[in-house]
Amino acid sequence: MSKAQAGHGRIAFQGELGANSHEACMAAYPDMQPVPHATFEDAFEAVRKGDCQLGMIPVENSVAGRVADVHHLLPNSGLKIVGERFKPIHFMLMANPGVTLDDVRIAVSMPIALAQCRKTIRRMKLTTEGVGDTAGAARILSQTPDKTRAAVSPALAAEIYGLEILVRDIEDEHHNTTRFLVMTADKDPPRPPFTEPCITSFIFRVRNLPAALYKALGGFATNGVNMSKLESYMENGAWAATFFYAEVDGRPEDIALARAFEELQFFSEKFEVLGVYPADPFRTRG
Repeated sequence: MSKAQAGHGRIAFQGELGANSHEACMAAYPDMQPVPHATFEDAFEAVRKGDCQLGMIPVENSVAGRVADVHHLLPNSGLKIVGERFKPIHFMLMANPGVTLDDVRIAVSMPIALAQCRKTIRRMKLTTEGVGDTAGAARILSQTPDKTRAAVSPALAAEIYGLEILVRDIEDEHHNTTRFLVMTADKDPPRPPFTEPCITSFIFRVRNLPAALYKALGGFATNGVNMSKLESYMENGAWAATFFYAEVDGRPEDIALARAFEELQFFSEKFEVLGVYPADPFRTRG
């Protein structure tokens, strides 16, 4: 059996079983086996080596902003983007069976999750304690029961680790949403049908010329191409922000985008398309 065959039907994510990324895998690919990994590097490597067919990787959150580690790893991952998923984020306050809310004194979770529930936790007059993972907080509590502690975790974690949900949806902002990218090791994945609205992700490095970035991006404006994301990042520790990650509406075969890319490449010394994939319908929701 080849590595690709061994990984077929498996999807990698970062975090422990019961994490938001686990829930995202189940929602988007219910027939695939979610496989947890300790770090983003491990998840990328699992896809690259063929241990997993796909990877579900969070890239940004509507409250917390972009996931910095991922933007550092994505350009050099060797993987291609084949999809995006938007997942509303909901956190539950959960405890060991039989524990009541009056018993709880400490809310335990990943610091970023605690920050997203700060107002609610303060209103309940609880102190906080940080751990490395939201689902990990639930697992630890199940292994070492303590009626004074409650985990702030996704609902799936309560189901997996046998905890009881005391309060549902304790996030302060109910528009809290995380965007995930679906990754593959396929160097030339099939393009989406032409009937589907698409997003194209790419990276580029401008030439060392005055106003090179301005000139490189001019073609998108003159050809009426919508650029929904443009972010700079460092490469190899260099402080000069010469590399850029961008996302635009459309596909490279579209005449307008083809012309914009032609102009971009004239003023760039490196250009690579990282993926052409269907736009999640969540984008058009009011």
